[in-house]
Amino acid sequence: MFLAGVDKDKQFWRFFMGNLASGGAAGATSLLVVYPLDFARTRLAADVGKGKDRAFTGLGDCIMKIYRSDGLRGLYQGFGVSIQGIIVYRAAFFGFFDTAKAMLLRDPRNAPVWQSWLIAQTVTTVAGIISYPFDTVRRRLMMQSGRVGQREYTGTLDCWTKIIKNEGTGALFRGAFSNVLRGTGGAFVLVLYDEFKKIINPTAVMYK
Repeated sequence: MFLAGVDKDKQFWRFFMGNLASGGAAGATSLLVVYPLDFARTRLAADVGKGKDRAFTGLGDCIMKIYRSDGLRGLYQGFGVSIQGIIVYRAAFFGFFDTAKAMLLRDPRNAPVWQSWLIAQTVTTVAGIISYPFDTVRRRLMMQSGRVGQREYTGTLDCWTKIIKNEGTGALFRGAFSNVLRGTGGAFVLVLYDEFKKIINPTAVMYK
């Protein structure tokens, strides 16, 4: 949809922005559906202890307790910044990969797998680092949903401001390295996706 009629050789910036828009739109759409489950997963991961020491007994209990205390809005706490983060990540993830392959490889269809993987790994690392601060803010907002009493952050902007002011910019990237390592699988997914496209449609012209 975003790349219809675009020639990558003559309209580089339209091609680049089209790839960014396509990746961002796909990520935002999927997040809308799965966000409550991701929210519950994050809360359960941080809910340590045994028996009565735990706030939730399971996935269903977590969702219902948050829903009763904060309503549907509580299950989407941090959704706004998550949308921003996923758009940034997916746009870089897919946009940079497709653009880089088209620009750096003479024949993307017949390029060795290791070259495609090298580009994919670089793109995955860059995308993960760029988008990580959004994930930090998202998790902070998630963790205060359903909390009784005064909350530390009043919203997304307040969360950004307080983290930078009280903890420094580095706090936004705390844990980013482990996230980059986890993203290695994403690089393989990109490469495998391209390889499957070659098998399914061997006569198609890619990145054109």
